[in-house]
Amino acid sequence: MVYFIVMLLGIFFGMILTNGEVTSWFRIQEMFRFDSFHMYGVIGSAIVVGALSMLLIKTIGVRSMQGEPVVIETKKLGKGTAIGGIIFGIGWALTGACPGPSTPWRDAATPLSLSRFSVRSVGPLCT
Repeated sequence: MVYFIVMLLGIFFGMILTNGEVTSWFRIQEMFRFDSFHMYGVIGSAIVVGALSMLLIKTIGVRSMQGEPVVIETKKLGKGTAIGGIIFGIGWALTGACPGPSTPWRDAATPLSLSRFSVRSVGPLCT
């Protein structure tokens, strides 16, 4: 039952992002052209919420759904991180938009959106 509730929350969150035009190709292009503060506000808000959430998790000792303590391990940055970032940036530049919204774009079922989703889906297989 808990997983079902989490799934519903995820769907609701996706609807909020879509209605807020965070997945809009035009909004992403406005961000790159510095024409609008919209996306910078969303990204900045996400960073603040994420940082506060991490601080809260570490401070109060949050537990997982199975009752185990949540441990946030530090990751060592290596050559793979840099290579992955470069590939991510090249893909972003070639498609003209962030790969993240490709899942909602896939649901639009246009040829361009399906090609972006297909390319994005192959990327993780290369690591």
